Order: sequence, then C-alpha cells, then structure tokens
Amino acid sequence: MDNEIKLIEDIRSDLLNSLSDLTNDDLNKRIEEDRWTIIQVLDHLYLMERSLTKAIQTTLAKGEEQEVPSKPIHYTVDRTTKVDAPPFVVPAEESLTLQEMKEKLNASRKDLLTFLHTTSKEELLKKAYPHPIFGLIRLDEWIPFIGYHEKRHLEQIEELKAKL
Repeated sequence: MDNEIKLIEDIRSDLLNSLSDLTNDDLNKRIEEDRWTIIQVLDHLYLMERSLTKAIQTTLAKGEEQEVPSKPIHYTVDRTTKVDAPPFVVPAEESLTLQEMKEKLNASRKDLLTFLHTTSKEELLKKAYPHPIFGLIRLDEWIPFIGYHEKRHLEQIEELKAKL
C-alpha cells in the first residue's frame, strides 16, 4: 500500500499548501450562492474520508469475498461530470477556522493510515464496496480514490480562490 499512501499524502499536502495564503474569512466566504465555501469543501473531504474509512473497515470485516475488476478511478478528477454528494458527506453551514479544519483532516487521515498499516493489500483485494458512478470498487482502490477525490476538489478550491 506504499504507493497508495504516498499518493494520498502528496495530494493532501498539495491541498493544504493551496490554503496557506487564505484567511479564515476567505475560507468561510460564500463566493457563489449555489456553491460551497472553501471550508465546506474541506469539511466534505473530511466527512468523505471518515465515512470511507469506516465503510472499508466494515466491508473488510463483514463483506463477502468477490472478484471485482479494476476500475478507472483516476477519472475521479474529471470535473466535467457533476456528482451530487450523498447526504452523509454534505458539510454543515458553520464557520470554522483553518486550524480547526486541519485538525479534523489530520484526525481522519490518522484513522485511515492506522487502519492501512494494520491491513494487507491482499486482504483489500478480495472485497468491494459500491460507488454511485463506478459501481463496485475493490477496497484497495478506495484508497487512491480518496486522493483523486481530494484532487478533484482541489481544482474546485482553486476556482473559488480565483473568484475571491
């Protein structure tokens, strides 16, 4: 899982670096009426990572073994296809500081990495969890998906920053 961990860590680093020149007011500013604030995008990423970590753990423990072909999850970064977030990963309408958000993101990442360091890729290859667009995705592919999903939203953040 070293390559997958490096991928998600590199993308997270890019994400956090993109925020360094923003104030807490910038992060919480509603730039467009029908879009999330930057802090809400970050909260969505936190909620997604937390829920996927739990889903992967539960599926690994209780799911049935099944052979599922590899999916082109790298297409996750293609923002030409709009995907509505499921309700459980829609961020709240609350203002947060960058520090508070970093703490949440660090906590969800720590939980994911702790799990990955106690699990083998071979175990993750045997089970799958459904995605609304890709269908069943093998558990090992959900790890890079988390990174590609963050990269997708990093582009969204860059668009929002340009409009500040």
